[in-house]
Amino acid sequence: MQHSSPRFSYCIAVLMLLMLSFRTLSAEPQAQAGRTTVPLHVTTGKDQGYTIKVLARREGSVLMIDLESMARALRLSFRDDQGVLVLDEALGVPGSSCMVMINNNFAKVVSKDPGHPKRIVQLQSAPASIQSKIYLPVNQACRLFTVWLDREVVYNYSSGMMNAWLNRKRFGESVGLIGLVKDEEQPTVQGNSRHADEVPTVITGIEIEKRENGVIISFLASGNPTQSSLLRPDAEGFVYFSLEKASCDVNTLSKIYSGGVVKAITPKQFDEGGLQFTVALDNKSFEITSVEFHRDEKKNRYVLYVRSNADVQEIRKKEIEQQNAQVIGRDVEKWKLNTIVLDAGHGGKDPGTIGFGGTREKDVALNIVHDLGTFISQKWPDVNVIYTRKDDRFIPLHERGKIANQSGGKLFISIHCNSSPNRSARGSEVYILGLHKNKEALDVAMFENSVIRQEEDFQEQYKGFSEEHLIMSSMAQNAFAKQSTSLAQYIIRPVDRQSSVNNARGVRQAGFMVLWTPSMPSILVEVGYLSNPEEERMLRDRQVQTKVAYGIFKGVQAYRKNYETTSRASLAE
Repeated sequence: MQHSSPRFSYCIAVLMLLMLSFRTLSAEPQAQAGRTTVPLHVTTGKDQGYTIKVLARREGSVLMIDLESMARALRLSFRDDQGVLVLDEALGVPGSSCMVMINNNFAKVVSKDPGHPKRIVQLQSAPASIQSKIYLPVNQACRLFTVWLDREVVYNYSSGMMNAWLNRKRFGESVGLIGLVKDEEQPTVQGNSRHADEVPTVITGIEIEKRENGVIISFLASGNPTQSSLLRPDAEGFVYFSLEKASCDVNTLSKIYSGGVVKAITPKQFDEGGLQFTVALDNKSFEITSVEFHRDEKKNRYVLYVRSNADVQEIRKKEIEQQNAQVIGRDVEKWKLNTIVLDAGHGGKDPGTIGFGGTREKDVALNIVHDLGTFISQKWPDVNVIYTRKDDRFIPLHERGKIANQSGGKLFISIHCNSSPNRSARGSEVYILGLHKNKEALDVAMFENSVIRQEEDFQEQYKGFSEEHLIMSSMAQNAFAKQSTSLAQYIIRPVDRQSSVNNARGVRQAGFMVLWTPSMPSILVEVGYLSNPEEERMLRDRQVQTKVAYGIFKGVQAYRKNYETTSRASLAE
């Protein structure tokens, strides 16, 4: 026994070492910060299916889905075509492709049958590129695959699982390619076979006729007929009517209605000549039974027939009961202006404009932002102040908007100083996002946007930013345009008074990239001209900077009072 004891102890030690090694080898590697997975259960038939993990990551409170990983999980093929993610499916005949591009709110669906029209899917959030992968928020990723595949793909927030039913089409929501203009229906003109191509379709007006059982929407057209398609109402009551090659006056044909089935009609013009009308239906007050399409060749009209059943009193009664139960916990929060994002322009390696006396724009902007944040925190303890930068550091333009969105901002205010070859130019200006209306506004925007060239990947990050995309972005932000303009008007007067310049240059619009990303009312304040020696002297003075910040605060204060009063009145209706 004495001879066998050392051997026994040695065996025990070896066994323990092997067990420790096994545990080390079998342990999963620690996940990188932000990275995670989401289970996806795919139903392929009756009692048939599988569950697989999809790569994802958390950006703040937002769960982002890797689109390539999700396509792989759904057993779809994909490829990267010069920065555009192309997804392919063959669930039906003849199959189709879906093209997604980062920083672009519109995905394109192309059938493998050349005779089928292209479709456009509008995304609430533009796809983001993170570590060479393309991501979408989980609800937007599910919606994209649902609309494209015409299959139900949903995310359950309580279980944290996605579900996809590939064995059946969406019940009652299949995509209908209705009202296509066939080749034999194209009008011909004797003696000039090219004439048909020279008269494009133009939607000139919209008419709505109310009926007891619904409404008739007529899109008046001129020019040749074109292929059209209809995507029937989704859960929110949105109908998408698309024309392959057509145009219209977007501002004239943007309509808002009250007291009926149709709430609003909003046109979108696409780069390749396509036109899409988003028709918002009131599916809470009315039971929408069907939406059908017909082309009136004689009158050259595209007609939508919306049929509905409505017991208005009963529906209103139920709505009031639901609202009374939820208003304290949910609805009141909607109108509270409880988070303001302050952005000090430039910073770090980017000094911004520099005055003749050496005053740097980045320093003036940071001081004013600090003072403005102090006023807000002292006067409104219930308001959360978010800074895109608190010190002298370089923050890329696209990151500033991302900070605002992820923090749940209700207002975005960017502070800058102006510059001009004309040393006598002076005064403050407030800008909102939009196409420039004069060369001076364009020059200001081009200077402020030039900072992107100091970013390492600026060509990739901003390749979707163009005049055409700016038009689409401006239209997508129509919900904030009125509020942004109102905020700008409230701010311009007190800022000008506090800066002692007394030469307000007004509210303008231009294509500032820093205003491109925030999904909230957003403005850019040019507090004065550092190229003007007198204004440079004043703006270098800390007391003047504090006065300018107080002027901006007074403007925000007036805006908040009007905004919350109006919101309460709307909530009480």
